[in-house]
Amino acid sequence: MKKALPVVFLLALMSCDSFETKKVSSQEILSEETRELNWNEVDQYPAFKECREITELEASKSCFGKKVAQYFYSRLEEKQPVVTEAIDDTLYLYLRISERGIPAIDSVHIDSLVIRQLPEIRTWLTESVDSLPKIYPATKRGIPVVTTFKMPVVIKAE
Repeated sequence: MKKALPVVFLLALMSCDSFETKKVSSQEILSEETRELNWNEVDQYPAFKECREITELEASKSCFGKKVAQYFYSRLEEKQPVVTEAIDDTLYLYLRISERGIPAIDSVHIDSLVIRQLPEIRTWLTESVDSLPKIYPATKRGIPVVTTFKMPVVIKAE
């Protein structure tokens, strides 16, 4: 009986090593989380008041895009521009929504024919953006983030 006791005690000492825990710093956890996050996607898209209750991501994005398009087209229609040549073109507006929900034009790609026929188009687009209703910013993990949308604007005039 005396010989068996030291063997059991020795096994108990050897198995304690497997219970050793590794201390992980909060900085290591943060850097691991940052590597795993997809920064090109958001958890919630920017939204107007009407779209705020939509929880499904694609439906939320669609609602926001439709509302912005409706607003732009209604504002541009008010201008009643007169052209000398027919226009059937698409310009691309890059709309930036800040982390505070403030919209701004990041850039605009406009064909030279459209600029010749509608020299004030950039001003009209800026006015449209400046008068958008309140926008709630996009969020990533509950934190407001900056987003940019590429928006096609179809210009047709006869």
